[in-house]
Amino acid sequence: MAKLKYGIFGPISGKIGPIVGATWMGVPYIRKAPDIKAIPDPRSMKQIANEQKMKFTNILLVPFHHYMSIGFQNLAIRKTAISAAYSVNFHQAITGVHPDLGVDYSKMVMSVGVLPGLMDPVITLIAPDTIELTWQKNTNPKASHDDQLMLVLYCPELKIADGFSGGKQRALMHCRFQFNPHLKGKILEVYLGVTSFNRKKIANSIYLGRIEP
Repeated sequence: MAKLKYGIFGPISGKIGPIVGATWMGVPYIRKAPDIKAIPDPRSMKQIANEQKMKFTNILLVPFHHYMSIGFQNLAIRKTAISAAYSVNFHQAITGVHPDLGVDYSKMVMSVGVLPGLMDPVITLIAPDTIELTWQKNTNPKASHDDQLMLVLYCPELKIADGFSGGKQRALMHCRFQFNPHLKGKILEVYLGVTSFNRKKIANSIYLGRIEP
């Protein structure tokens, strides 16, 4: 595939003979038009398994899009933040082979970056629909008092995510969150991330564990 910065009259869009021109993430490019076979080659079992894993991952990540669009924005270079999140979780969190695909929730990633995370965070279910999060003061000079928390709670049974991104500062050292009442009494997988106030810096997310009723 060849990139085309400037065509004769600007970037090419659409098909011209044997070539196709398009633009992705602001980068014009051209490629050879695909050959169309009257009878397509049958797909191998390996191809089918990979396609099913891709579909499985896409569906899995939908409830997390809001959080991952923030957590992976620094990796969104020539691609979207969701594409970056997809790549990481596809290779890291998906287990098994089609038709026995699964998820290792402890390896799912909500955010990637170099900002220091929270120090010794502890999460506790203090009511059927409320969690309390506490942590210690971080003396790392790269951490700022107004860094913002990003908390994600996910219910595998209902395939629903709830949480918040921003509004809770690192300096507080504790917070409470009342989650979606539909999640009461359900098993929840919990993730924690941190961003700078302007969201230009992001910490690696951590898996806080599983909450069981």
